[in-house]
Amino acid sequence: MKRFVVIGLGTFGSAVATRLYSLHHEVIAIDLDAQLIDRIGPKVTHAAVADGTSQAALEEVGARKADAAVISTGDDLSASILALLAVKDLGVEDIYVKVISHAHRRIADALGATETIFPEREVAEGLASRITSPKLLRYVQYSNEFGIQEMAVPDAWQGKTLNALEVSKEYPIQVVAIHDMLTDSIAVPDRERALTSSDTLLVAGDRQTLEKLERLR
Repeated sequence: MKRFVVIGLGTFGSAVATRLYSLHHEVIAIDLDAQLIDRIGPKVTHAAVADGTSQAALEEVGARKADAAVISTGDDLSASILALLAVKDLGVEDIYVKVISHAHRRIADALGATETIFPEREVAEGLASRITSPKLLRYVQYSNEFGIQEMAVPDAWQGKTLNALEVSKEYPIQVVAIHDMLTDSIAVPDRERALTSSDTLLVAGDRQTLEKLERLR
């Protein structure tokens, strides 16, 4: 079991905190809003009305021993940066920061954030990719040049195996899993199993190649 500290309990922070707790981890949830603390109290290990930018306040609730911190202070950029510095000074090595702009991301990265999350942009880009392609079901972008997408099996691929298609030779991508929609099972692909119309493919690759796959019929 790991210990996590979550600073800022808006929609994003609350969802992260409750999910971590449901996975049987110790979760310390912090916010200045007493109503948010009362609401999340039964769903985490410990919830405290405290200043997440104060090193002393964070140490008092046990943040020094945390395995990781998640910072989600809404639109308050200064609070986000100060919280990042505070948990870093307490020796927390893994720090995940929800950002609200590219400038925020650059600052957090420069100050040593393990990872920055820009939910609005990431969700918007995934939605834009999905609604412009009838074959694309889901898209997750990991960088400007790399992503993983779930796509329906193109008509020309149905009834054929991955080995027979030699997809990786034609496209610099990797089929990392097959989702059988009939049984709702996801597994490492059996390269000798014929693809069906009820399958979807989880494909990893560069953005340009994934866009080419979207246009296959």
